[in-house]
Amino acid sequence: MPLLKWFPAQGTAKSFVLFKPVTTIGAALGNDVVLPGGGLAATHVQVLFDGRDFNLEEVDKQGEILVNGKKKRRARLVHNDRLTLGHAEVTFSMFDEPHRSAPSVQSAQVGEPQGTTLHHVEGVRKLHAFSEKLMTVREEAEILEAMLDAVLDVTGAEKGFVLLRSDAFGGEATPGRPVVRASRHVRANALGDGSGAISDSIVARVLDTGKPLIVSDALSDAQFSASESVVALQLSSVMCAPLVSQGHVIGALYVGNDRVKGLFQRSQLDLLSIFAAQASLILQNATLLSALRADKEKLSEELQDKRFGDIIGVCPSMQEVFRKLQKVATTDISVLVTGETGTGKELIAREIHRRSNRANGPFIVINCGAIPENLIESELFGHVKGAFTGAIASRPGKFQAADKGTLFLDEIGELPLNLQVKLLRALQERIVFRVGDSRPEKVDIRIVAATNRVLEEEIKRGSFREDLYYRLNVVNIFLPPLRERGDDVVVLAKALLSKHAEELRSQVQGFTPQALAAIRKHNWPGNIRQLENRIKKALVMCERSVLDVVDLELEKPGESAILPLEKAKEDFQRRYVLEVLERNNGNRTQTARDLGVDPRTIFRYLEREANPMPSQAGGLPLPSTRGDGFDR
Repeated sequence: MPLLKWFPAQGTAKSFVLFKPVTTIGAALGNDVVLPGGGLAATHVQVLFDGRDFNLEEVDKQGEILVNGKKKRRARLVHNDRLTLGHAEVTFSMFDEPHRSAPSVQSAQVGEPQGTTLHHVEGVRKLHAFSEKLMTVREEAEILEAMLDAVLDVTGAEKGFVLLRSDAFGGEATPGRPVVRASRHVRANALGDGSGAISDSIVARVLDTGKPLIVSDALSDAQFSASESVVALQLSSVMCAPLVSQGHVIGALYVGNDRVKGLFQRSQLDLLSIFAAQASLILQNATLLSALRADKEKLSEELQDKRFGDIIGVCPSMQEVFRKLQKVATTDISVLVTGETGTGKELIAREIHRRSNRANGPFIVINCGAIPENLIESELFGHVKGAFTGAIASRPGKFQAADKGTLFLDEIGELPLNLQVKLLRALQERIVFRVGDSRPEKVDIRIVAATNRVLEEEIKRGSFREDLYYRLNVVNIFLPPLRERGDDVVVLAKALLSKHAEELRSQVQGFTPQALAAIRKHNWPGNIRQLENRIKKALVMCERSVLDVVDLELEKPGESAILPLEKAKEDFQRRYVLEVLERNNGNRTQTARDLGVDPRTIFRYLEREANPMPSQAGGLPLPSTRGDGFDR
């Protein structure tokens, strides 16, 4: 891990030890590693150590960087990587320990004694091992104890302890006595008042300044000889480094030796600071993970009282849905589920099947609005070989596949009239005929149908058979739209975020209060499907730990400017079409049908959206009252 080897055109190679979190490389004398030669910027690159890996990053965009012969702007370094920085050739070496007396080895820190190189290398090795171990630890106490063991080992200290402020990770730290959270070779009653809290001048200095501190001869030091820890532990050498989280000092790492004066050098304090920084980061992650786990468990407990299978709802209208569902599930009667698009009708159908006596049988779904009219009969009832062009083999339909189970007919209102007759016969007689066959086949199925149309109005218009309607609508379950379900929308939003954040590996943990208020106020014309899609999109795009109003695209629009009538009409049509398209989950054919226009009009409109023309005006024709589907 710790060396950069520079190979000059003449002379022997020189090595530079990497033990700092950030090592700068360039031609200027102020860099940690100074390389002479052409092609190098003043500060060319920097090497960042994150506690686990060494990462090379550009500093000057004009500087050329080659890693193993390939141009890079940033790269994770591995053992024996060859770097070309300008005209300089450098090799990155992991765990390469040069001999103490090698004259070519230089310390990366100006003024560092040559004899400490081995100590640096050993320290960085142990820091790497410490980081590897911490990546597998999840509990705060284990992290603190592992940190103490590693620090005592690498510094030669005999005693140590870790202190944390009581409000660590809870926001900005407030003044107060820190509490010992872990200790090594220190008696429990040696410090403080028995509660774990201590008042110590060395610790106080580090907490106040946020800077590490060395006391070489603590018992004789004029400033710190009366320090509580020095007196109690009779320490001769002391080091103390701050633990920092999000810019706030939340504790300190304290080590000491009671036998040797001047034990600790500046290089050891640097290593202690790096240990403390790495531990602070992992400790913060562990604390956040613990909080997230607690929130998830709390949400799961809350949902137990609000969940009916996979369906969530506490409003009175949903409680009525659950009551009906529980009663009809164990029977074999047909159920018609109605409600707007996106309200979760298929979830209801699946829950009916799961709670029925047919739960071990198949659950087959067919979307009556998504299959071409000339193929839907074959999809429902199957066909025999040669029944029509392309029927190269006999195939069963959905009715046969659902035998001994449940057949869910989604969008039943889209079924053509001629198929409605055959469907009615199949439901009445429980037999079906494959296309091209005269032999009946018995089926034992339960029918659950769903539609977002008002079938009573379709009957009046003559587009749906009344006898089929009564056959399907033995029990009707109406799903209320999301806008009428009160606080259910907030519960659903939290549940959807918890589900999809894990699936999408997102770091988002929740919503801001403003986002929850906006979710509650929004109309949600696309109902749960629209809410789910909006949350998934926000999880992918958001770079913060919480979703805000802007992430959900629910910000309140300001007062709009006055536009020409044609432009205003175009903008309205664009928004309206996109809204309907979202409600239909991107289904362009269904969108065209709902808007009463030809599907090609939707395609042309979307093409114009993808390639807008400055002079374009007018937008998409909307349905007119004259019945032809277009404005003239």
